[in-house]
Amino acid sequence: MPISTIIVDDEKPAREELAFLLKAFPEISLIGQGKNGLEAVNLIKEHNPDLVFLDVQMPDLDGFGALEGLTADQLPVVIFVTAYDQYAVRAFEFHALDYLLKPFDDERFEKTLEWARAQLEQQQLRRLGERMLALLEDHQGRPKSGAGKSLAAPAEPKSLPRLIVKSAGRVFFIRTEEIDWIEAEGYYARLHVGGKSHLLRETLTNLESQLDQNRFLRIHRSTIVNLERIRELQTQSHGEFTVVLNDGTQLKLSRGYRDRLTTLLGQQF
Repeated sequence: MPISTIIVDDEKPAREELAFLLKAFPEISLIGQGKNGLEAVNLIKEHNPDLVFLDVQMPDLDGFGALEGLTADQLPVVIFVTAYDQYAVRAFEFHALDYLLKPFDDERFEKTLEWARAQLEQQQLRRLGERMLALLEDHQGRPKSGAGKSLAAPAEPKSLPRLIVKSAGRVFFIRTEEIDWIEAEGYYARLHVGGKSHLLRETLTNLESQLDQNRFLRIHRSTIVNLERIRELQTQSHGEFTVVLNDGTQLKLSRGYRDRLTTLLGQQF
């Protein structure tokens, strides 16, 4: 399936270079180019692309301003491309898939596109799963007579009740409440569920925003834990803590995440 793509950069040579590199990937369909943030907003709203390569510093409206002008439903997968490294942290606050720092080599570019393909595949699986669940819920809740049932789609949940994982040609539906903890594995997330693990093609930051904030908590930049699985907190040297789960798994608790955890657990340390 073609990946509809837009390039937005205020420098024409940069746009041409990206367009040239994308020609090596037949699944990429370049459907538009823009030279500033305002054009980015208009192109995204008009074409609804899957993927956008977006510069940060541009006249009239920068890359961040362009994303702020879009709703959550309009946001594509975003890869920032810039010569300045000081915007990296803010880029990931906007849930950017990647931050390509110029100059980059072909191997780095190919890796970025691999992540983009994986992210889009995961989104397609999630939409498929949501449609399947909606059909199941509609079928289970429909009166046997078949009359009086509203065809309106069910209200979208505040957090994901299930995650959809594709592995070895199979698709697994994992209830989020069954997850013990999650760790970052490169640009993906590994789910630990009852002694088994599944690799989810989703960044830890994106996944965190979709989970129940009263059940799941980030305790380290690379770790999210199900609060109901915590058995104890162990004090370590220099005021640090280790989170011990019911199955004996030990996870490091970073100082920056400690206050939130102790508040949720109703404890004072």
